[in-house]
Amino acid sequence: MANEISVYTEGRDLKLLETVSIPISLYESMQGRYFVGQSENLYAGSGLSAWAGLFNPHNSNINLFANVFTISNFSDDYLTVEIWLNAEFEQKGIVSEKVSPTNTALKPTPKNRVEIRYLESTTMTPQSGINVYERIVPPNTTLVAEEDGKFIEAPTGNYTVYIKSASEKLNRSVVAFGWWEK
Repeated sequence: MANEISVYTEGRDLKLLETVSIPISLYESMQGRYFVGQSENLYAGSGLSAWAGLFNPHNSNINLFANVFTISNFSDDYLTVEIWLNAEFEQKGIVSEKVSPTNTALKPTPKNRVEIRYLESTTMTPQSGINVYERIVPPNTTLVAEEDGKFIEAPTGNYTVYIKSASEKLNRSVVAFGWWEK
């Protein structure tokens, strides 16, 4: 948005341009393309790991822009998380029902095409894909990572958080995502 403002100073009439900057996530939300959601409880430790991710179906006809993820660690142990692009898993996981558009003022409300999929616990590791980075999540904290939409996944692609723990006991966590579709 831009507005023209006239300013009179020292005998001259100046024209200034006023602009407003909004975050891309707000812009995409206003367009009905921004979504948020979370997994159910995930458990890692005692030889088990877990994962949750944004999965772009093959027939979605859109690109997935991963914007933010959070990992809430409800345990007394440290968790290690690996961020994977286009990982393949032996098990397809469960589709989360906890997903919503952020702009619920639009009628009808927008429908997401990207799915949040998760697996509560498993002994399986990602079969392929690229582990692009890792993070440590301290006990009883929530890690927030803002990616600003820079991870873009085409149909059949995914952006997945893989959770591990060296603990002998099961550690509970929940993963949440914010993304837009275009």
